[in-house]
Amino acid sequence: MLQKLSDCYTLNNGVKIPCIGYGTFKTPNGSTVVNSVINAVKAGYRHIDTAHRYDNEEGVGEGIRKCGVAREELFITSKLGNHHHGYKAAMEAFDLSLRKLGLDYLDLYLIHWPAPLVCRENYKEKNAETWRAFEELYRAGKVRAIGLSNFWKPHIDALLETAEVKPMVNQLEIHPQFPHQDLLDYCRELDIQVESWGPLIQGKAFQYPVLKEVALKHGKTVAQVCIRWALDKNVLPLPKSNHFERMVENADVFDFTLDAEDIKKISSLEVYGRIGKEPDTAPF
Repeated sequence: MLQKLSDCYTLNNGVKIPCIGYGTFKTPNGSTVVNSVINAVKAGYRHIDTAHRYDNEEGVGEGIRKCGVAREELFITSKLGNHHHGYKAAMEAFDLSLRKLGLDYLDLYLIHWPAPLVCRENYKEKNAETWRAFEELYRAGKVRAIGLSNFWKPHIDALLETAEVKPMVNQLEIHPQFPHQDLLDYCRELDIQVESWGPLIQGKAFQYPVLKEVALKHGKTVAQVCIRWALDKNVLPLPKSNHFERMVENADVFDFTLDAEDIKKISSLEVYGRIGKEPDTAPF
């Protein structure tokens, strides 16, 4: 049972991954993301999530070097850019991310989107080539775990037709407004750990009275309720804040759980659905 921020889930290859990650989506490169990473580590986070598409890997890397915690105590994730699908491009993109981050290895590397515009018509073949590169990086010890992001069942099934190494992670839009339970259940069947991007509904969670009501009942914040909701589903949330106090607050979720009444109330939000783009129609 998870009891603290540094507790871990175990991936299907035996690698331990801290149960809550610190997200850096839309955090600008430079001093903002540098200080945010330093503060996140100060607040107790040991899992930092970035991506080529976020355009802040340099700052994340600087924050890692300046945070005062040894590299091996941190779990660092990055993701492949949409224009780098295919074997050769993926290998080059991985090396570029390592250089930008200033690291010798990654703990987790993800294919960010399954069917980007640049290769939508032949995404299955491109993903197969890309995954071959990922497997080679994994076997070479350059990354400790490999996985997916925004992959729905058809994308996963297509990848598994040729994959020799099963993905360890799938990072998805998962939150009280969009639990995507069928896909969550499918990933569980495959022993693929699900991570949640946008666990606070990208800020929209704070506008819902039902979440405020559940938070008040437990003496917690709306953000803490959303993060607890994810953990209760064995989903790994990636909350983001650039404010130290909120970072600490978002991690204070191990002294309560949501009961059946809470879950029933929260499920009323499902009518609002997803906030992000569908992977097969995203305009990028």
